[in-house]
Amino acid sequence: MLFGHKKTATDTHATKLYHCMDVAQTESDLDVDASTGLSTSEAERRLTVHGPNQMRGGGGPNAFKILFRQVANLMTVILVAAVIVAFVTKDWIEAGVVIGVIVLNTTIGFMQEFKAEKTMDALRKMSSPTSRVLRNGHQIVVATMDLVPGDVLYLETGDVVGADCRLFDIFNYETDEALLTGEALPVAKEEPILSDPEMPLGDRINLSFASTTVTKGRSKAIVYGTGMSTEVGKIAKKLMENNKNKKTPLQKSMDRMAWILLILAIVSVLIVFGANKFNIKTEVLMYAIGLAIATIPEGLVAVVTLTMSLGVSALAKKRALVRQLVALESLGSVTNICSDKTGTQTQAKMVLVRAWLPDEGFFRIAGLGFEPTGDVTKKQKVEIDPTSGELHVNFTAASKVKQDNPDSNTSIVDDEKCSLASKRSSYVEETVVVHSDNMSACFRRLTEAAALCNMSEIKQDEQSGEWFGIGDPTEVALQVFAGKLSMGKPSLIAGGGGGKEAMDGGGQWRILSEYPFDSGIKRMSVVAANESTGEKIIFLKGATERVVPCCSGRQDGPIVVDSVPDELQTYLDPRIEEMGRDGLRVLSIAYRHLTCDEGSVDLSKADREQIEANMVFLGLVGIYDPPRPESLPSVMECYRAGIQVTMLTGDHPETAAAIARQVGILQDEDCETANGNDCTGHAVSVGPLVMTAREFDRMSDEEIDALPELPHVIARCSPDTKVKMIESMHRRNGIVAMTGDGVNDSPSLKFADVGIAMGQSGSDVAKQASEIILTDDNFATIVRAIREGRRVFSNIQRFCSLLIAGNAGELICLLVGLAFRDKLGETVFPLSPVAILVNNLLTGTPPAMALGAEKAWPTIMDEPPRAPTSGLFTWEVLADILFYGFSIGLLAIADFWVIISGFGSGDMAQHCNKDYTDECDLVFRARGAVFATLTIAILLHAYNCRRIRGPMWSIAMLRRVHENKILFYGFFSGLALCLLCMYVPGLNTKVLKMKGIGWEWGVVLVTLLVFLVLSEVYKFAKRRLLKPLSVATDEQERLQRMWTETTTLASVGDNLKPAKG
Repeated sequence: MLFGHKKTATDTHATKLYHCMDVAQTESDLDVDASTGLSTSEAERRLTVHGPNQMRGGGGPNAFKILFRQVANLMTVILVAAVIVAFVTKDWIEAGVVIGVIVLNTTIGFMQEFKAEKTMDALRKMSSPTSRVLRNGHQIVVATMDLVPGDVLYLETGDVVGADCRLFDIFNYETDEALLTGEALPVAKEEPILSDPEMPLGDRINLSFASTTVTKGRSKAIVYGTGMSTEVGKIAKKLMENNKNKKTPLQKSMDRMAWILLILAIVSVLIVFGANKFNIKTEVLMYAIGLAIATIPEGLVAVVTLTMSLGVSALAKKRALVRQLVALESLGSVTNICSDKTGTQTQAKMVLVRAWLPDEGFFRIAGLGFEPTGDVTKKQKVEIDPTSGELHVNFTAASKVKQDNPDSNTSIVDDEKCSLASKRSSYVEETVVVHSDNMSACFRRLTEAAALCNMSEIKQDEQSGEWFGIGDPTEVALQVFAGKLSMGKPSLIAGGGGGKEAMDGGGQWRILSEYPFDSGIKRMSVVAANESTGEKIIFLKGATERVVPCCSGRQDGPIVVDSVPDELQTYLDPRIEEMGRDGLRVLSIAYRHLTCDEGSVDLSKADREQIEANMVFLGLVGIYDPPRPESLPSVMECYRAGIQVTMLTGDHPETAAAIARQVGILQDEDCETANGNDCTGHAVSVGPLVMTAREFDRMSDEEIDALPELPHVIARCSPDTKVKMIESMHRRNGIVAMTGDGVNDSPSLKFADVGIAMGQSGSDVAKQASEIILTDDNFATIVRAIREGRRVFSNIQRFCSLLIAGNAGELICLLVGLAFRDKLGETVFPLSPVAILVNNLLTGTPPAMALGAEKAWPTIMDEPPRAPTSGLFTWEVLADILFYGFSIGLLAIADFWVIISGFGSGDMAQHCNKDYTDECDLVFRARGAVFATLTIAILLHAYNCRRIRGPMWSIAMLRRVHENKILFYGFFSGLALCLLCMYVPGLNTKVLKMKGIGWEWGVVLVTLLVFLVLSEVYKFAKRRLLKPLSVATDEQERLQRMWTETTTLASVGDNLKPAKG
C-alpha cells in the first residue's frame, strides 16, 4: 500500500486527462468550488484517504549489505580458504599476502558502492516546503506535504509547484519544466482546454506539474495529483521498479573462472596425493597446498579492481566521474548512445545568429555564448569595373531594384540573383562586414529595437572575465546581438554607462513606458524617446503571428510599403519556414513613431491595443541553441568506432532535426521530404529516421523490430518514450549509454546499460540514477569515456591471460615433475612449496598491474564494439592461455630433465625435498634453473600480452619496449628479485630448497629463446588463420564507412557541411 490507503484512490485522478477538461469540469470532478476551496474538515478527510503529498521512501542499500556483496563471491571464499590453510601450515607470509589482497579488494569495492541510491531523498528535497492554498474561502499557508486533490493553489514567480494541478486565472504565467521535459526555455501557460488526449507532457500548457518552478507571472490552480501520482512520482516508481543488480559479462566470466580453477586446484591436490600413493607427509602436504595456491591467481580480483580504479581516476581527469566500477566494462562494449540535445550536443545558451530585413535580405551574426563579440555579415553586390577590373561596393544597387518592384514576395537575395544578374552582369556577390559606417538606417533601427525592447542584462564577471546573462534567455540573446554592434542597452540609454561603446547618437535614449511580455498575446513593447532628435518611438517584438496583426506596413529600405496583415504574413512565411528549418526560433520586430496627440497623453493609462496598432514591420531575427564545436567531431568518432548516436529530446521535430544534421547524427541522405527529395529547402518530414514521441509510442514492439533502422531522432520525448527506445535497442542486442539531466531522464538512465548524468545542469535525481556523471556536460567526454572503457577491458583481458597462463605454466611444470623419483621411489619436486609461492608472487600481481596501466593503442577506436555476449574469456583468450601455459610449463620442466639427465648423471639422490646435501647439489641446481625459467618466461610473456596478435619482438616493437614504464621497470625488478632468491646464501638452500646456477644459464637462455620464437610463430598463425578480433555488423560497417567518407573529404580540403546560422 502506497500511503496507507487503497491504491486506486489516487490512481483514479492520475489517469484522468485534466488538460482536456475546462475549469468547471475539473471543479466538478474533484468536488470543489474554486471560489472558496476545500473546507478544513474535508481537506483533513482527503489527507487521510490519499495520504501525505510526498514520495514513498525507497531507501538506499545498507552498508552491511554492500560489504556482504563484496565478500560473498566465490573468489573471495577461495582466498579465505587459502588463508586458513596457510595459518594451519604456519605459512605466515602467504597468509599475510592473501589477507592483504582480500582487504584491499573489499575496501575499494565497498568505497565505490557505498554511494547509496538516494533517489527518493533527492525527490523529496525538490518539493516546496510550503504552499499557499484557498480553504474555507481564506488564503492560508500549509505544508506542501498536506496538499490534497481538490486544493486551490496560488502560484507566483519563484514558487516551486507543490503538486500536479489544472491552471486557471492565468496572468503572464510561465514555468521551468526542464526537469520533466528537457525544454531549455520556460513554458508559457494558457487556460483553454486542449483537445488531444495524447498530447505530450510539454505541450499540456494548461497544467503545472509538481517540482517545477514558476519563472514569471501568477496563476491559480486546482490540485489533481499528489505524492506518487504526480508526474515526478510516476518517475520515482519506475526508478524503484528497475533492478540493475544483474551481473555483467565480466563478473559472470570471473565466477565461471573461479569455479573452474577451484575444481582444477582440487584435482591437482588429488594428483599430488595419488602420485605419492596417499602417503601424505608434511612436505607432500605443503607441496599440494602450494600447487593449489599456484592454481588460483589470488591477485586477480585485486588487480581487476585496481585497474578499474585507475580507469576511474583517468576519467575523473577527463571530467567524467564514475560512480560504479562495472560501468567501465559496459562502456567498452557500447553500441548505441542516446543523447539529449540541450546542453549535451548544444551549448544551452540561446544565441541570435540570423537577421532578415525585407530590403537587404539575410544577415549572419558570428560569435557564440554571452560575450558580445562577433562579426555581423551580409552578402553585398560588388560592381566590377569592366575597364580596370576593380571591385566597387555598390550600397544602392540592391535598394534600387527593390524599389522598382516593391511588392515582390521574393527576398532581396533572390532579387539580386535574378534582376541584377539579368540587367548588369558586372555585379558579383561578396561578404561584407556590417559596422557603423556602412550600417543601413533600417538595420540600425532593428538593432535599437533589440536593445531597447528588452529587460535583460549581460555582464562580465570581474574575477573570471566570463560573460553571463541576467533575464529571459531570448532577451539575453537579443542584448548580446546589440552588444556585438556596440549598441547594447547601456550604450543607448542616457546615463546607462555605455562609455567607449556608445556610438554617435547613442546614450541619448530614454524609456518612457513599458508594456511587458504577456503569454496571452506573446509580445512586448516599449516607448522610448531620443533626447537628441526629440522623436518618440514604439518598439515591438514577439511571435510573428502576434506581431503581424499589429502592422499596417513594412519597412522596405527608405520607404514604407503598405500591407495588410494577411498579405504581410504571406510575404514573410517563406523566410520564417527557411529559418525554422534550420532550427531557429523566429521573432518579429516592428516599430512606429508616436503621433503628436499620442505623445501628449499619459502612456501608463493608454490602451495597449491602440499603442501597439499601425506598426511598421522591421524584420525577423533567428535565435537558437548552437551546437558545441566538438559535437560533430565526437559523433564522427563514434561512427569510426561503429557506435550509433541517437538524439532523444523534448524539443520540436524541426529544431531537433536541424541540430542533428549539424552535429552529424543525420546525414543529408537520411533527411527526406515526403516526396523523397533532399530536405534542403523543404520542411523535414516526421519519419522514418526523425519521429515524434507520439508516432514512436503508438508503434508496437513488433512494428519497431520490423524497422530497418531505429529512428535517429525522436522529438517531444517523454520518459516512457526514452525507456521504450532503450528496450528496442536491447532487443537488437545493443549496449546502450543514455545521457540525461532532468528528473524525466531518471528512468531511462536506470534502464540503460550505462546511465550518464550531467554534472552541471543535472538534477540530483538524475545523478543518483546514473553510473557516470559528466562534470562538463559535454558529449565529447562520453566518447573519451568509451575509449577509456575499451582500454580498461582490453587491459583486463591482457593481464587475465598473463596471470592464468603463468599459473597454468607452473601447474604443468609441477604436475609433470611428479614423474621424477629418487632412489627411494619418492617424488622429487621440481620446486619446493615455498619456491612455488615466491615464484607466484614475483610473476603474478606486479606484471599484471603493469598491464593494467597499459595505454590505449591508437587503433582502439577503429574496431567495432565488443559483442554484448562476449565475456572476458573468448575462445582465442582460452587458446592463448593453454598455448602459453603449456609452452612455459613444458619448457621449464624440460630444463629440469636436461640438467639432471642430459648434462648430469641422472642421480636424484634421496630426501632432497627436505634438506640440502652434496648428493642433492644437482637437484638443487636444476631447481634453480626451473625457478629462473618460470620467472623470466612469465615476465617476458607480460610483453607478449601487450599485443594479442601483433608481433612483440620485432625491431620496431623493441624500440617501444620502454613505453609501459611500470612494466619495463617491473621486469628488471622481478629479474633482480629472482637472482636474489637464487644466490643469497641460506635463503636459497634452506628456505627455497634450490641453488644458484652457473653453466646452466646457457640452458635457461636457450629455453627462453625457444619460448619467444614459439610465441611469434603462434601469433603469426593467428593473424593468418583467424578472423579479425572484432567483426562489425552491417550497421557498424555503415557507420564506419560514413566516418571514412567524412575524413576523406576533410583530407582533400573539402569542408564539412557548415552549421547554418
